[in-house]
Amino acid sequence: MEMPSSTVAYRSGFVALVGRPNVGKSTLVNSLMRQKIAAVSPRPQTTRRRQLGILSLEQAQIVFVDTPGIHRPLHKLGEFMNQESLKALEHVDGIVWLVDASQPPHEEDRLVAAHLAALKAPPVILALNKIDLVKSEAERAKSREAFLAIFPCVNTVMLSALDGRGQGELLDLLIALLPPGEPLYDTEQITDLYERDIAADLVREAALEYLREEVPYSLAVRVDEYTERGDSGAFIHATIFVERDSHKGIVIGRGGEMLKKIGAAARRQIELMSGRKVFLELKVKVSKNWRNDPQALRFLGYVREENRK
Repeated sequence: MEMPSSTVAYRSGFVALVGRPNVGKSTLVNSLMRQKIAAVSPRPQTTRRRQLGILSLEQAQIVFVDTPGIHRPLHKLGEFMNQESLKALEHVDGIVWLVDASQPPHEEDRLVAAHLAALKAPPVILALNKIDLVKSEAERAKSREAFLAIFPCVNTVMLSALDGRGQGELLDLLIALLPPGEPLYDTEQITDLYERDIAADLVREAALEYLREEVPYSLAVRVDEYTERGDSGAFIHATIFVERDSHKGIVIGRGGEMLKKIGAAARRQIELMSGRKVFLELKVKVSKNWRNDPQALRFLGYVREENRK
């Protein structure tokens, strides 16, 4: 990236994206980055850990911190996810509170607002997403006022993570919040996760697409091997963990058909992400009650030393 002239003050900093589950945080990050770096699905709680989206522009570098949806946890995994989200608010230059403009404030929106109110927080921008689902200007204004009633914000923006409306306005507001400074990351870098970490999330995304009922919420993926094979691409071996024997049968499917579907969809997304051919091998294991097992959470990469303090 060509750096601006010395007469222009370059800006750089961190911006946290927070909100309840399924409001479109990861979809927005992917759209702003103009490429897929985060798993998305229509199911809540697809994002389970913080991930950086590093957007390098001519005049600024905005480091987005994509976070899990803040919710009322039902297990230790949920507690970890909330901890990940709240920790992201500690050392940032701005916060984007993303809400679903097509729905009235939810109990979990109020939970997010309460956490924001408890912080000595940096500036918060209220971003009303999914305006593509809200046709009337009057309805949009009503939604805006409803969310401002539970947490007043100086700056608000209406946007669509799907069709791009309002995203330029959001970027302008964010750049104005950032302090002057050189890029924090190499301008060619787009995220802090390794390809193997993103691959694990893309396998889980594919599983979320095909599986039903409670199975997706009790599913985790660990990449056991990620080996480069030169011009042949990459070999990936991953294990899908479920909590019950019955879930294992559902994930595998009759004659292995469901696992083949999940593998084919995941492979396509990993190849798009990595830009090369991928051979993906999946297996399924049962780890009973892993969402409440601290040792299993550490093994699966959900609990790091910093989260145990």
